[in-house]
Amino acid sequence: MSGRHRLAALLMAAALLTGSLAACGEPVADARTLTYWASNQGSSLEFDKQTLAPVLERFEQRTGIHVKVEVVPWSDLLNRLLAAATSGRGPDVVNIGNTWSASLQATNALIAFDPQAFERIGGRDRFVPAALAAAGAPGKAPAAVPLYSLSYALYYNKRMFADAGISKPPATWEELVEVGKRLTNGKQWGLAVEGANPSENAHHAFTFSQQYGGAWFDASGKPTFDTDQNVKAIKRYIDLMAVDKIVNPSNAEYAKNESLSDFANRKAAMLLWQAAGSAFQAQGMSPEEYGIAHVPFPANPPAGGKRVNSMVAGINIAVFRHSRNLEGAMEFVKFMTSDAEQVALNKVYGSLPSVKAALADPAFQAPEQKVLAEVLGSTASPLPQVTTESQFETLVGAVMKEQFANAANNKPITEAGIRAKLRAVEQRMKG
Repeated sequence: MSGRHRLAALLMAAALLTGSLAACGEPVADARTLTYWASNQGSSLEFDKQTLAPVLERFEQRTGIHVKVEVVPWSDLLNRLLAAATSGRGPDVVNIGNTWSASLQATNALIAFDPQAFERIGGRDRFVPAALAAAGAPGKAPAAVPLYSLSYALYYNKRMFADAGISKPPATWEELVEVGKRLTNGKQWGLAVEGANPSENAHHAFTFSQQYGGAWFDASGKPTFDTDQNVKAIKRYIDLMAVDKIVNPSNAEYAKNESLSDFANRKAAMLLWQAAGSAFQAQGMSPEEYGIAHVPFPANPPAGGKRVNSMVAGINIAVFRHSRNLEGAMEFVKFMTSDAEQVALNKVYGSLPSVKAALADPAFQAPEQKVLAEVLGSTASPLPQVTTESQFETLVGAVMKEQFANAANNKPITEAGIRAKLRAVEQRMKG
């Protein structure tokens, strides 16, 4: 089966998974109205609605265009985007994870940001090059433009660390396990994870694989899932629950940012996340209560291991070709990526602006943003911009979800078992 046919099959499956096409929403013909699917950036869907409300009101006051927004959980967003791409029925404007850019670009459902399109939103040179590099396949006009820039970091509770006699955050995975055990007791756990979130799982699979010297695709874009490095990478992550016992087994069911809440409510002492500070504050946790550090590395990296501790993370904003209000949709993209709104939005979420002028604002010189920027500039690596990347996240992430469920039920987690699952999904990718 060709790559194009495989992608078509995935799109059709996504449409079926999503349910009725009506769930995606109808295109809006009214030139005074837009529909917008926003990704869940904060601690809850309601937090994001409240954050976006004044922004959308400013846009309406400026343009007369009303924006109907729906905040979509990450666990649902990719399937819904693929279903909308297949059906031609859905919102006008969407947020997409930047790792999905090439996959969605291949559907031809999103408008291409060619030089003319960039000119309509203020020009290509306004954007941070690293962020723009994750907006589509190399050599093609981007299928989206950057909205929020992110990287992973390690958040830790200062009081919990002090009470356990721990003076600094762990720099290696071995140290993380050691301090995690000291921080785990009847009332709290050492680390919180999102075990049922395929994309979150896949991000960590990518990072661990890089640290083990592995790769999920070869130079031609073909999947290489069942390698020793990838098997060990996944087992190391699942073993935080299965073997090290520093993750609450209930985390195997987390898929909607519940781990953020556990950390903010002192149920877990550490968290691996992207720009979580604003979400903590929304739940009553002050910045003085937590610290932020780089994600750990192996103490003794294997031969070929790379010094990578995050994928190049971020959220892009895109416009569906099926929109019946393309002019309004482009105006909305221009507004959301304007200097003023980039400062306002990223300041709330604690992420980094994707336009140069906003990135220089004093609001992004706080310790959290400095660490995120350091990681992006030195130890982050982009996920492969290949058309089947979204399948990687869906399939490998689901394998890890199943492994977490097994760990939560005290079933053994073995390299042989992981390898068999990876081999099976690789064969599905190859058709």
